[in-house]
Amino acid sequence: MIGAALLALAAGPLPAASAAAQVGQAGRNGQAGEASRAGQARQTEAPDGKSGLVMVLDSSGSMADDDGSGQTRMASARAAVGTVVDALPDGFPTGLRVYGADRPKGCTDTRLVRPVEPLDRAGMKQAVGALRPKGDTPIGLSLQKAAEDLPKPADGAIGTRTILLISDGDDNCGSPPPCEVAEQLSRDGVGLRVDTVGFQVRGAARQQLECIAKAGNGRYYDAPDAKALARQLQRSAQLSADGYRFRGKRVEGALRRDAAPSLVPGQYLDTIGPGERRYYAVDLDAESTVEFSATAVPQPGAAVDTFDVLRTRIAYGTDSACATSTEHFFQKEGATPLTSAVARIPSEKGTRGCDKAGRYWLVVERESKKNSDAARWPLELTYGVEQPLPEDVTPAQSQPEYGKGDKDALLPTGDPRDVTGGTGFNDAKEIGQGVWRDKVLPSQTLWYKVPVGWGQQLRYDVEFANEPTVDGSSSVWSYGATQVFTPGRAPVGGGTGEFGPQAIYNGRPMALEMGTVPVAWTNRHESHPNVVPVHTKGGFYIAVTLGAKAAEIAENPQIGVVLRVAVMGDELAGPQHNAPALANKADKKGDSAARADSDATGGAGWTGTAIAAAAGGAVILIAGLVLVLVRRKPATGTATDTTTPRRSA
Repeated sequence: MIGAALLALAAGPLPAASAAAQVGQAGRNGQAGEASRAGQARQTEAPDGKSGLVMVLDSSGSMADDDGSGQTRMASARAAVGTVVDALPDGFPTGLRVYGADRPKGCTDTRLVRPVEPLDRAGMKQAVGALRPKGDTPIGLSLQKAAEDLPKPADGAIGTRTILLISDGDDNCGSPPPCEVAEQLSRDGVGLRVDTVGFQVRGAARQQLECIAKAGNGRYYDAPDAKALARQLQRSAQLSADGYRFRGKRVEGALRRDAAPSLVPGQYLDTIGPGERRYYAVDLDAESTVEFSATAVPQPGAAVDTFDVLRTRIAYGTDSACATSTEHFFQKEGATPLTSAVARIPSEKGTRGCDKAGRYWLVVERESKKNSDAARWPLELTYGVEQPLPEDVTPAQSQPEYGKGDKDALLPTGDPRDVTGGTGFNDAKEIGQGVWRDKVLPSQTLWYKVPVGWGQQLRYDVEFANEPTVDGSSSVWSYGATQVFTPGRAPVGGGTGEFGPQAIYNGRPMALEMGTVPVAWTNRHESHPNVVPVHTKGGFYIAVTLGAKAAEIAENPQIGVVLRVAVMGDELAGPQHNAPALANKADKKGDSAARADSDATGGAGWTGTAIAAAAGGAVILIAGLVLVLVRRKPATGTATDTTTPRRSA
């Protein structure tokens, strides 16, 4: 079964003729140009002026040295930059700055060759082709100038602005110090990252480039040869082009609740710094269910600690809490989007303090460890209100168990369809029941949206492809992860004995199982944190993440992923007791709800997990990855106050 499935995954076409998810010998021999086009399909919208990339290319004298393949380092860099610009989306704002290109000596020798403007592939390649290595290595000054090259977002817009430094050595000018420059830039600009690629560097040069990337909220990518240089440049550039698409009205939360801005239902954008607590005032009635979410979006792969915290809380009175949710990264390879969500759910008897109408506060807190990313994080807030059912409607019974949607559920097989996941909640790609194939970068999270109706439940597997590794072995460990979110953006997939949201990835096949309980209005009065939020039909979100250290593992720029998605159960006409089932209808985004292809020979992945889960409550620590599995408990009683640690996707 696994052998046939892997063969199908290797042989099947990927979007844009990519070699990124190919496996076996074809993947090992794939040309960089083919892989470079893999990312083009992910961003199809016009540039929004909020994001951009400026490459800073070393053109110092050492770039004239042989790279070990019979050509100069500069020749390899020219080819790699050409591969990058072929991969970037049409019109993505891209510029080029060089240093050491104009004079044999001089610590002011830095020049903007191509301004940051809609991508001109031919112009960029021509500019790189004209460079001749000559001079010194003024990295610090070049970083300062590169930050000025990137257009400032208008009207407080939030996007991803990237400085991508490519160097074969360290700064030999000394002033300004490159690490200090990168740290200052990261503190001054929300959404700014500095990635570095070290081309055949070691010792002090590598340490300096690693320092620059860490201080600049970015990642260091090691490139020991020309193929690695092209691969790593693609990864950094594509992460910038595929940055989270934000949506919302700008708001500035207060540091004290008496100064909190008043919110009405909607979506908002703010920022939050390490150790900050932000207050937002809301006026609630006594009957409605009210849901809040806060999504922090640090730069992909930026330094985080396993137990860095994003917390949301609904406060009232003298700062008493109606509900609290605490989220952790639960890994320290690098940052990913992190969402915390809380709800004010009136109790069945209406006698609790939080049942009263009046002024409440949404409180968002960020706690960071000493060496974690110190930059301000963009924060996307949602505030939704759900009216109570009419008095003459009796809701259906709650459904707190996974039932047929447990780990042993039969999921679709057959040939996968190509899909391009979104960058976040706002552009998540809608899919339905079936088998889907995509590609993911190290440090990247892909997003999908699946319609789920009353009485139905979402169940899916995520399978990460067998990949050729850079050293022919699997000595480095990373992780793959997934999370499922309700229409109100509450994470509900982790922390049970049924499913685990993370597993180790080292280039070999790996799979994760995930799902929800059936959607029932009365679930809101259950006690389990993975049941309570599953109380409204709508679009459920799937997030799929590949760990940052996968950049040290995989030979291809991107890694293939397969999703097997099932929407189980008949869709009911409403939330009421004895609601009739709607007629089965074909899902234009997937298969018919009644279809369940179980042909074991036609897959494009594999079924079942490749790593045995530990018993409930066990903790596995490998290469900085923390897997926490908590045994699922039956729901008892009624409660809406929860303090629940979860993990990011």
